[in-house]
Amino acid sequence: MTPRSYVALGDSFTEGVGDPYPDGTFRGWADRVAEVLAAHDPAFEYANLAVRGKLLDQIVDDQLPLAVKMAPDLVSFCAGGNDLMRPGSDPDQLAKRLASAVRQLRSTGAEVLLFTGVDPRDMSLMRRMRGKFALYYLHVRSIADLNGCLVVDQWSMQGLRDRRAWCSDRIHLNSEGHRLVAARILDLLGVPSEHPWRYTWPEQAVDPRQRRREDARWLREFLMPWINRRLRGTSSGDGVTAKRPELGPWS
Repeated sequence: MTPRSYVALGDSFTEGVGDPYPDGTFRGWADRVAEVLAAHDPAFEYANLAVRGKLLDQIVDDQLPLAVKMAPDLVSFCAGGNDLMRPGSDPDQLAKRLASAVRQLRSTGAEVLLFTGVDPRDMSLMRRMRGKFALYYLHVRSIADLNGCLVVDQWSMQGLRDRRAWCSDRIHLNSEGHRLVAARILDLLGVPSEHPWRYTWPEQAVDPRQRRREDARWLREFLMPWINRRLRGTSSGDGVTAKRPELGPWS
């Protein structure tokens, strides 16, 4: 049955950073999914509580209680990626907190979508943390099995491993990447989509000099500011509020 209400929880990935509307606000895969679900049911309602930069505990403390109170048919819950990028993070402990949150969501009767991340072996920033990410996503799969959740397996999505699915910051998906994720979710829900999620990019010649220039620009414009924020204890989500804080009709 197509869900009649949907609440999205998470960080920048779920907020839609990297996939802008013409006015500069963010669309993202969750809005794309909601738009299709609303086309199937005029009474469909949607809320998106995700805020960029949030850690798992912040999402559990700030967003989870609101979602439980709304009691929607469907909840997507993607969290932990920002935690894993921080030194000293423990994927086992993160998984325990995730499992507790998932049990609360499932107790409301909601269908819950969980996510693995993209395999980071081709990502310069996260390649060395591949083992930690893989362990956490194994936990995610286990939690989903134990609690009867659906898993959006981005690790297996080859289309997301291409640079053309990512923004220049190499952390956020671009519009094409968000479109692929939305298509995967609709497929899991059994809802027809006009876009396939199984996608192979056409061959593209690689210019080593251009690649080095892109790497230098990324180091200067994205990696160093990210490190500076960590050192200052600030977040890209400071002062940012949820874009759709109330469960309401799609528009």
